[in-house]
Amino acid sequence: MSIILNLQTTPNAPRSEIVGWLGDRLKVKVKAPAVEGKANAELLRFLAGHFGVRPHAVTLVRGDTARLKTVRIEGIEEADRGRFLPPGPQN
Repeated sequence: MSIILNLQTTPNAPRSEIVGWLGDRLKVKVKAPAVEGKANAELLRFLAGHFGVRPHAVTLVRGDTARLKTVRIEGIEEADRGRFLPPGPQN
């Protein structure tokens, strides 16, 4: 059981947070800079905490160096995504 999320990320934000939906992508701001993988590491850490899963349960599928990313979150069922995400096109 896992879910796939398409994200648009913004590094160097004052704090890490889910902003809302931008079309079919979830917009997420992360507080780390986009240098040496720091923003990706913060994104995965933040999403693990937000979804209440272990850090290794969140993996970057696509978009290592891009703002548009795809992540897989293990341990969450598709039916439960609405508990963790703001209302939008995918809920």
